[in-house]
This record gives sequence, C-alpha cells and structure tokens, in this order.
Amino acid sequence: MKNLLLTAALLFVGFTTFAQTAFEKAMTEKIAKVEDHKTPDEFTALANDFDRIGTKENTQWLPYYYAAFATIQKGRILMQSGKTSELDPVAADAEKYIAKAEALSPNNAELFILKKMTSGLRMMADPMSRYMQESPIAQQALAKAQELDPTNPRITLLQAEDAYFTPEQFGGSKAKGQELFKKAVDQFGTYQSKSSLDPKWGKGEAENFLSQK
Repeated sequence: MKNLLLTAALLFVGFTTFAQTAFEKAMTEKIAKVEDHKTPDEFTALANDFDRIGTKENTQWLPYYYAAFATIQKGRILMQSGKTSELDPVAADAEKYIAKAEALSPNNAELFILKKMTSGLRMMADPMSRYMQESPIAQQALAKAQELDPTNPRITLLQAEDAYFTPEQFGGSKAKGQELFKKAVDQFGTYQSKSSLDPKWGKGEAENFLSQK
C-alpha cells in the first residue's frame, strides 16, 4: 500500500511539473515574439494567443498581462501611423485583458503601468479634448504603481517619456527626460523580476532614447 501511495504521489508530482513546464514553454515562446512583431495584425494574433493560454490556465495573470501589452503595442503602432481613430477600441481591448489579470493578481504594479499606457492611448485619440480627463487618470495609475513597486524601471521609463515629450513651459524637457532614461537604465541593471516570465521590457527603449542627441 505504501508503495502504491508513493507511486501515485510521484505521478501527481510528475504531472504537475509537466503542466507547469508546458505553460512556461508556451509563454516563453509567445513572449519572445512580442519584440519581433511589427504590424497591428501580428499583435492582434499574439494577444489572442495569450488570451487562449490564460483561459486554459485560468489561475495565471501573466497571459492576460501580455495580451494587454501586445494590444497596447498594437495601439502604439497605429498611433505612429496616424491612425488615431482606431485607438479607442484598442484601448478597450487592453482594458479588458487588464481586468482579467487584475482579478487574479490585485494590487500589481505591472498592471497599473499598463493602465497608464492604456490611458495614454485614449488621450492620443483626441489630445486636445481628452488631456484634462485622461492625464490625471494616467498619472494616478503611475503613482499607484510607484507606491507598490518603487524601484520598478518601467515606471521610470514612462516618467522619462512624459518629461521628454512635454514642453519646458509645462514642466518637461528633453534634458529631464534623458536624466530619467539614464535612471531607468541603471534600475534595469539591478531590478530583480519575480520569475522568468515576469515583464522585462523597457531597457532597450530607454537606451535608444539615451543614444539620441
């Protein structure tokens, strides 16, 4: 009987390890594609892939996090292409994924970072009329992220972008932005992610801004 119970326990452990490995393998493969993709359609497909992984696992917040992040990246490409009329539905999709992730991992700084980015997409859909509404929402989300995880370099990265693109008469400047990009790069050198699947993006973007004179 003891041998039978031991065998059953080992089988259970083996199955659990396999399931975790399969999840991590699928996530690792999809995460690697985030930086490779270049078009809105590619990011849409990737977000759908992450959503399916999340639905299958149903206890993991990271698939929904990356679904939201891929959707935000799609929005950034559309914004850079001048297709601002398409940003509202993209922001709505990102918020849907963030809500799913937040239900599994409340008070998560990484999700508040995404909330800040999503609010930025909504603002860029119509900057003149939405700045007063969306700017406080974005800043509150970033402040909450900083409260939860003060040394997170992605928070500093977003602060740097805000300063870099804000005119001096409104409190920003390229010089201030560059200082914060340097701080973000330094933070990336010491910041420890909680797992191999947790967010690590941002260092390359900070370094790219620093290389601009």
